[in-house]
Amino acid sequence: MSDPILSQDSVRLADGPVSRDEAIRAAGAILVERGAVEPAYVDAMLEREGSVSTYMGNFLAIPHGTNDAKDAIKASALSFIRYPEALDWNGDEVRFVVGIAGIDNEHLEILSKIAIIFSDDDEVAKLVAAGSAEELYTLLGEVNEG
Repeated sequence: MSDPILSQDSVRLADGPVSRDEAIRAAGAILVERGAVEPAYVDAMLEREGSVSTYMGNFLAIPHGTNDAKDAIKASALSFIRYPEALDWNGDEVRFVVGIAGIDNEHLEILSKIAIIFSDDDEVAKLVAAGSAEELYTLLGEVNEG
């Protein structure tokens, strides 16, 4: 079986608040660590955020690269970081940053599953309350299931 698009080591709890751009870099760095993207993709994530906010509501932002950066993607993958306090995301409050890289729209099904989780206030509350990265991963585990 191929690697899951969201692996346990790609789910992290951040220590403290950072700027929006630092959060995007952190989400992108996990994708680079996994070998899913080249470092240039992280620049494309920042570039996209400069033109279109990736804030989705319910404390969630999903930064991703521009269409021009598709060549920098080697594998579909997600990174997931929870922050202990809300970050200022172009005036919106974000606690969850999901970095995404997708080949051939493989990531769209997972994005739709994440959207479903984040449309449920009870599920978001569980993610906010999770005490560890492992617990977060377990709560998110269904996004990997086909």
